[in-house]
Amino acid sequence: MTAALAAARRPETTDVEWCSFLERFDREFPRLERLFVEVYGESSRTRRELAALAGQLASSWQDRPEPLRGLDAEREADPQWFQSNRMLGGVVYVDRYAGDLEGVRARIPYLRELGLTYLHLMPLFEAPEESSDGGYAVSSYRAVNPALGDMEQLTALADELRENGIALVVDFIFNHTSDEHAWARRALAGEKEFEDYYWVFPDRTMPDAYERTVREIFPDDHPGSFVPMPDSPDGTRTGRWIWATFHTFQWDLKYSNPAVFRAMAGEMLFLANRGVSVLRMDAVAFIWKRLGTACESLREAHLLIQAFNAALRIAAPAVIFKSEAIVHPDEVVQYISPDECQISYNPLQMALIWNSLATRDGRLLQQALERRHALPPGTAWVNYVRSHDDIGWTFADEDAAELGIDGFDHRRFLNAFYVDRFPGSFARGVPFQDNPRTGDCRIAGTTASLAGVEAGDPGGVDRVLLAHSIILSTGGLPLLYLGDEVGQLNDYGYLDDPATAGDSRWVNRPWYPADRYAQRDDPATDAGRVFAGLRHLLDVRRATPELAGNMLIPFDAKNPHLVAYQRPGHDDDGRPTLVLCVANVSDHPQVVDPWTLSGMPEHAEDVLTGGTRSLREGLPVPAHGVRWLRVRP
Repeated sequence: MTAALAAARRPETTDVEWCSFLERFDREFPRLERLFVEVYGESSRTRRELAALAGQLASSWQDRPEPLRGLDAEREADPQWFQSNRMLGGVVYVDRYAGDLEGVRARIPYLRELGLTYLHLMPLFEAPEESSDGGYAVSSYRAVNPALGDMEQLTALADELRENGIALVVDFIFNHTSDEHAWARRALAGEKEFEDYYWVFPDRTMPDAYERTVREIFPDDHPGSFVPMPDSPDGTRTGRWIWATFHTFQWDLKYSNPAVFRAMAGEMLFLANRGVSVLRMDAVAFIWKRLGTACESLREAHLLIQAFNAALRIAAPAVIFKSEAIVHPDEVVQYISPDECQISYNPLQMALIWNSLATRDGRLLQQALERRHALPPGTAWVNYVRSHDDIGWTFADEDAAELGIDGFDHRRFLNAFYVDRFPGSFARGVPFQDNPRTGDCRIAGTTASLAGVEAGDPGGVDRVLLAHSIILSTGGLPLLYLGDEVGQLNDYGYLDDPATAGDSRWVNRPWYPADRYAQRDDPATDAGRVFAGLRHLLDVRRATPELAGNMLIPFDAKNPHLVAYQRPGHDDDGRPTLVLCVANVSDHPQVVDPWTLSGMPEHAEDVLTGGTRSLREGLPVPAHGVRWLRVRP
């Protein structure tokens, strides 16, 4: 490695700078080397790729702008920066929320008003106009969609966000590329080097063998996991097949080829040097394939993510990973560690919030908080009410069975409830990937439409606030889909656009709801009620240090309609405190019995109202209401 590093050093790099890099390299590279060899085996080729990777890391670090090197030092000194109770995330589609990147810059004052410290811009890279999967079919990781701006504008936006205390988050779509990516085009042309970047087979023999154990992800798009490779550019019929887990135009990368790892590491480091602070690692479960398995969450997938993590520790240590793993709850947590993905979406909590609102029963959510909330030190959940995507009912059947719930039947109920096919439903969701053959279905819809605001249900606004109170108080980093803070509704206009009509998830990706934002200070409107209620919750969270971090202690409220937990901390004098959080998911007032509270002090501070409550009289919680009480044990 010494020769590779020496060759990469530039004349303008000072001895002091180079020594600081080498110190970090010597500390972190052994882990990267171990992981690389474990995945690819010990061979002369592995050693060549490692040497090339070392030089790549040195070059990328020398390209890194000085302000970002300063951020590296700052975050190395405070590796828990994302655990603060002042952290608040937001997610938007650039075009739909602000028109373009300059429009996002113009909205920074509002983002600061809201208290945002983390902004996720949905996929904004160059992608085919008609076959983009909402930007998840990337044609170039180094170019912005021209309709949104260019890479220089994105870099300038990252700088301005950072100056305003907001970390930029983008997607790192590293399982697949668009079939229009330069690598894909060269593979299509028959270049062997780039054919080996993808899973290409000359006939159906191997695809049929893999598909015996691999599940269909998007059956509405194509059966199985392989699609016919198009004719070569000269029109020759090839008869080849290529792996496409998701859409036909998204071709899976072949990570068993170490050159692919190195190529994608180069794309990752490029984005890091543009000022990105968090990379959302898309579809992490699918990146490694092995015949005879489901090709999901294999051990090598974890090793590869850890290797990418190690590369960043050397060349851009301010950057962290966020995992997106919509898999069994036991598998989600396997991606979370300081050496893999430091933060992760919490899909189970999201799904069970909606389950609780539909059933008016909080037991499944309470069970998940007791069993599945804990994470390794130095990591955190990203808690959210809903995302740009659909809602899948990801609870474990064995967990449900303990409560006398049949998982299959319960998912059918939830699907019916949230698309208004169940008597008395308040929800106005839309089915996504409804598969009558398997009974599988997911749900699309904005928070307000799913919670009853669109239907005019009197509890709709309170359900929106209740759902957000849970993501704000259970620990980790809360994430808002911007527009939901003013109660935006479903956008059925997606049906009128051929580019979106076939994907019902666009119903919950509305355009900037200007009318709702204009009403946000009017308490007579739904938008005003949602905004005022959420702003109050956010203000209280920022002033409540117990809500930092991820530590949560379960609390049994002895009432199936109540979800309760404790968040421990300390006051300004270092004395232990805790905040007891209680949420009522039912349509009627509930009470925590005095005997249930008998182990607590007589009085508690109500941090939401500022008053004091006597716990010896029990704790009343209004319908769809929330209590946050500070007690001093």
